[in-house]
Amino acid sequence: MWNDIWFLVRMTILTTFRKRGNLLLYFGLPIVGVLVASMLYGSQSTPDLRVGVVNEDGNQVIAADTIRFVQGLSHVKLVNTTKEDLKKGIAASKLDTGIILDAGYSSSVLKGKAEHISIESVKGAQVTAYIKSMLYGYIDNVTAMGSIAAGDTGKFQQLNETYQAGQFKLTAESVNDKSSGQQMSYQSIGFLIMFMMTSAVNLSQLILKNRENRTYFRILTSPISSRTYVLSNVIVNLIVMIIQITVALFFMKVVFRIDAGIPVGEMVFILGLFALVSVSISLAIVSFSKSTAAAGALQNLIVTPTCLISGCFFPRSIMPEALRKLSDFMPQNWVLESLGKLQAGEALYSIGFNIVILLAFAVVFFLLATYKFGRNNDARNFV
Repeated sequence: MWNDIWFLVRMTILTTFRKRGNLLLYFGLPIVGVLVASMLYGSQSTPDLRVGVVNEDGNQVIAADTIRFVQGLSHVKLVNTTKEDLKKGIAASKLDTGIILDAGYSSSVLKGKAEHISIESVKGAQVTAYIKSMLYGYIDNVTAMGSIAAGDTGKFQQLNETYQAGQFKLTAESVNDKSSGQQMSYQSIGFLIMFMMTSAVNLSQLILKNRENRTYFRILTSPISSRTYVLSNVIVNLIVMIIQITVALFFMKVVFRIDAGIPVGEMVFILGLFALVSVSISLAIVSFSKSTAAAGALQNLIVTPTCLISGCFFPRSIMPEALRKLSDFMPQNWVLESLGKLQAGEALYSIGFNIVILLAFAVVFFLLATYKFGRNNDARNFV
């Protein structure tokens, strides 16, 4: 039996990959998926916030210190301007936001109540939130000193100098931002999942193609049984998908140097489980199809929409709540969720429930395909 299986496996692989286009289709597309993900997330960086400052409070020290504070913020590019030029710059998108210090700002701070200051932007909180949080925190501190000084300029100056000197020290250390690498790897796996499912259905369709061209019936005239024939197709599927996983992870790790934050062994294990699920789904699709055209239609109806809902193309978090609940019934979602938990630092044993769910999907679809093949009323059932 095993000799027959490996003979069919070898012949199927040789026949399928005799065409070089199939090599590109099965093993080139996962590389393209990694490339697309790296292009989508690899160029992400924090742009400088272009901030226009209008100082109508003259040469007041408090106003100057406030401007100096904003200028010292990270990822902020400060531009001194006028009110008229500020409005034009914001309208033309040359400036992201603007800070206006009207006359009387410094004196209001000395009185313990910051007034005559405003922030303008047409982009809303997306742009102003950072500036507001940092600037208002600074102003609160300065206003508190103004309240303590009670209008005494000398006392305020003394408090301000002490505050600026800083009697405490802050030690900062830079750490590598791994979020972009995790996003790239997450999206790369999403594309790989779709390609794996597509490849599984295409390879399982060989059963239908061989039946249509009568090759399947000629094989059954030999000592090879239908079960052996289908099992050989399953093995071919798994071999191809294991190679796809290896190629995709190699390009992620070695060529594009994407740090997924997950050990390679754990990624291979999770994706290997999904390979079983993909094969089971492909056999279920073939079992319900009377022809390759019908199988192709079912593939388009099942694979792409479920991958879309599961977050293979874009983050699941941006979807409506109803779609997120629906994605819980998709095996792709459980793979991506498992990878997300592993990236968050959880151990492999902590996602045991996800692994059980994936195995359950594989068992259910294998049983469904076996039952449907067994109930097939056409001549020469598959199993």
